[in-house]
Parts: sequence; C-alpha cells; structure tokens
Amino acid sequence: MRDVDWLSCAKTIDFLLTSRYIFLSVDTHQHYDPEMTTSVSFPLRQSNPEALDYSQQASQFLQKYASTGTSKALVPFWSYPESTEIWLTHERLLLSCLRTGDNKSAFLALERLIDRFGATNERVMGLRGMYQEAVAEDDNALEKILKEYNDVLAENPVNTPVAKRRIALLQGLSRTLDAIDALTKLLESSPTDIEAWTELADLYLNQGLYDQAIFCLEEVLLVAPNAWNIHARLGEVLYMVATGDSESAAGRTFAEAMRRFCRSIELCDDYLRGYYGLKMTSDRLLAILLENGNYNGSVVATDDAELSMPPTAIVQRLNEKATSKLAEITRQRGRDGHDLAEVIAAKNLLDKSTQSRER
Repeated sequence: MRDVDWLSCAKTIDFLLTSRYIFLSVDTHQHYDPEMTTSVSFPLRQSNPEALDYSQQASQFLQKYASTGTSKALVPFWSYPESTEIWLTHERLLLSCLRTGDNKSAFLALERLIDRFGATNERVMGLRGMYQEAVAEDDNALEKILKEYNDVLAENPVNTPVAKRRIALLQGLSRTLDAIDALTKLLESSPTDIEAWTELADLYLNQGLYDQAIFCLEEVLLVAPNAWNIHARLGEVLYMVATGDSESAAGRTFAEAMRRFCRSIELCDDYLRGYYGLKMTSDRLLAILLENGNYNGSVVATDDAELSMPPTAIVQRLNEKATSKLAEITRQRGRDGHDLAEVIAAKNLLDKSTQSRER
C-alpha cells in the first residue's frame, strides 16, 4: 500500500469547498438502443416522489402517443415521426407505474414497446420479465417465471437483460448463493459490467464477506475510476472492517477508509455520504491517534507491517471540514436536493459528536 499525501488531500478539499466545483454525471442511457445489453432497471433509481410524479403522467402520455410506432407500413427513417426520447419515456413510465402499482398503465407501455421492437428483443424481454415479476401473486408464479428465464438463457446464454432479471429474481426468492453464482458466471462473459460487480459486492457484503466485497468494488473503480459514490461505498465497507479489527490494525483500515471518502468528495464536492463517512472515520482515527500519542504522523506499528499513518493535525483539519460541510447541508433540510433521510442521519451524527466532546 502506497503512502498517502494527507496534506494534499486536506488542501484539495479546502479548495473544493471554496470554489464549489460542480460535477455532472453522464447518463449512459441517453439514447434508446433496442440492442442494448446494459441495465434494464435504471429508472428504478428515481426517488419515490419522482416515480409517483412520472406515473401520474402515464395516462395522458399514453393517450397522446397512442399511434406512435404501431404502423406496419415502411417509412423512410429520415421521415419517421418518432424519436428515441419517446421510447425512453415509455420505459420510464413502465417502471415507474410498476413501482406505484399502476399495472394497467405499465402493461400498456410494455405493449407499445413490444409492438415497436418485437417480443424477441432482448431489452424488451427483460422489461417483460420485470412486469411479470411485479404482477406475480405468489412464489409459485415467480418460480414459473424463473423457469422461463432458464429456458431463454438455455437458448441464448448471452441475453444479458434476462440474465440480470434472473439474478434479481433469485435474490427475491432468498436464494442468495444461487444469485452470487449467477453473477460470477455473468462476469466471466462480461468482466467490465459495472452494475454486475456492484450487485455482487452488495451480496457479498450481506453475507459478511468483506474481502470479496472490497475486491468487487475495486473492480468497479478500474472501469469507472471517477465514480465518487463507489469510492464512498468502498470507504463504508472499509469502515465496517475496521470496527471489527484489532486495535493495532484498525488505525490502518480507518486511514484507508478516510482516503476513500476524501477521494469521493474530491470528485463530487457536495456528496453528503462522502462527508458523512469522512466525519465518522476521522472521529475514530483521531481517537486512535490521540490515544497512541501519534501527533506528527510517525510510523504506527500494526500486527503484520509498519505503515504510514496521517498526522493528527491533518486528520483534525479533515474532521473540521466534514463537520462544517455537514452543518451547512443539514441547515438546508433537503431543500438543496439531498435526500431528507440522509440529512436527518447527518444531523444525528453531528449531535452525537457534539455530545461526546461535551463529556
């Protein structure tokens, strides 16, 4: 493990807080490609209010575009009246309606996609499977859907949307080990699939297999090194590992977790989870450093090696920055776009930290 320039980290965060850089994420699903084999569930990342708002527009939208894409006549592509955005919207409506229980509108949106792209289109097959899962009445119905997925994959093992729906269904049926096995096989044929690596990391984490979860998240960062949320997620897993480490090893792991959170907020200077994690890890690391009298960043002995630890002064600065930023975010109480539940958690963390200092 290479040494970390903690002073540089502190200066970078100081700069980001001052300059207020804005980083925009790239929507990889900007264009609807019927041959796409990536995630078929990206609109499910909407918040509940967003999904509800979207589903409430379903009836009006479906009525407005009732005839779009249903004509069987050949039309030159340069004069075709539809657009990719229309079909993206159909997909978003389908998934949002499933979330809100409007199965009738979801079915109409699915029918439109089938009429336009065909029932054998891989992406449409994944969406159809998702609809069937949502309306299934019991586990027996889900088992029948699982059998259909198995039959499809027996004919075409590289049908990625159906393979991912099968994995999601296995999780829903509490067959976690089967889901892990299916994900590892999927990654053998698609080793750069970020979504699959992330899902596998979560499954390993739920099983308490921290080393495997860390490996999966590191694989994600090899493909997407600027994914600030994955850096923060890796920091969270390392924090969990540190809480179970021996006292001598915990400092090293907390330091690595803090470095991950620093990188997260370096890439996205308004990321609440990054600052939350930085506050938690720096609190714990400060306690360890002060207890051991490590004020100048000297080498701290661990069970298996000697690794450079950050100076207490740098950790203190990072802690102050995290505290200041969290206080700023909590004062907005979600009005700046942050999730209200996360804002409340941040407020509780600050209150707990204040109480600890007062004691």
